[in-house]
Amino acid sequence: MTYCLTAHVAGGLIFCSDSRTNAGTDNVSIYSKMHPFCWPGDRFLCLLSAGNLATTQGVVKRMQQDIDQDAATHLLNLASMAEAADYVGLINAEIQRNQANRDTANTNFEATFILGGQIGTETPATYMIYPQGNYIHESSDHPFLQLGEIKYGKPILDRVIRPELSLEAAARCALVSMNSTMRSNVTVGPPVELLIYRTDSLQAGRYLNLAEDDAFYRCIGERWSQGLLRALDDLPHFAWEIPNETACAPDE
Repeated sequence: MTYCLTAHVAGGLIFCSDSRTNAGTDNVSIYSKMHPFCWPGDRFLCLLSAGNLATTQGVVKRMQQDIDQDAATHLLNLASMAEAADYVGLINAEIQRNQANRDTANTNFEATFILGGQIGTETPATYMIYPQGNYIHESSDHPFLQLGEIKYGKPILDRVIRPELSLEAAARCALVSMNSTMRSNVTVGPPVELLIYRTDSLQAGRYLNLAEDDAFYRCIGERWSQGLLRALDDLPHFAWEIPNETACAPDE
C-alpha cells in the first residue's frame, strides 16, 4: 500500500510519502514515490505516485525522456501547473492502455498521482490526477491532498491544516499524519520522504529522507503520543467522577 500527501499553506507546499511497496507478504520492497523536477529560477514540480509500480515508473520515465529528447510537450515548455497536470494525466492513461494491451492476466495497471509545484510567477498549486487522466485541484477550504491509505492520517490534517499555518508547522503535521498511518497499517513503511517548497523560491527546497530509527522522526511520533495522552487527561470528566466539578465551558 501507499500513503502520500501534499499540503498547500501560505508559505509554500509540503510533500510527504512513504517508500514501501507490497505485492504480497513475501514481496515487500522499497521504492521512492516522490519524484521532484526543478529548474532553478524557472520552475519547480514534484510528483507523488501510488498504484501499479510498472505504471508509475513508466510515467516518470516517459516524463524524463520527453525532457531529454525535447519532445513537443514536456515539463519545461508547459506554461502552467494545470497544463502540467493535463500532460501527466495523458501519459498516465496512455501507459495504462499499453500495459493492458500486453496483459493476459487481467492485471490492474491503474496509477494515481499528485502533482504540485510552481511555474514562473504563477501561484503554487497541487493536483490529484486520477487513472483516467482527469484531475482535481486543492482549494482553500481543503488545502491538502492524499493518496493511498488515507483514513488513518486524515483526522490530523482535517483539524490542523489551514492556509495560514506556517510551512514548518504544516511539515510537522504531515509527519504526524504519516506516523499515525504507519502505526495503524504495516503496508505503509519507511523511509519517509519529506520535501518543503517555499513559495516563489523556484528552488528544490528542503528534502529529508527519514528512516524508522531516525532520531528526529522518532521524536515527532513520541511527542505526538505524549501530547494525545495529556489532551485525554485534560478532557472534562463525567459528572459522577468529580461531582463538584464545573461543566466545561467552550473556549472563547
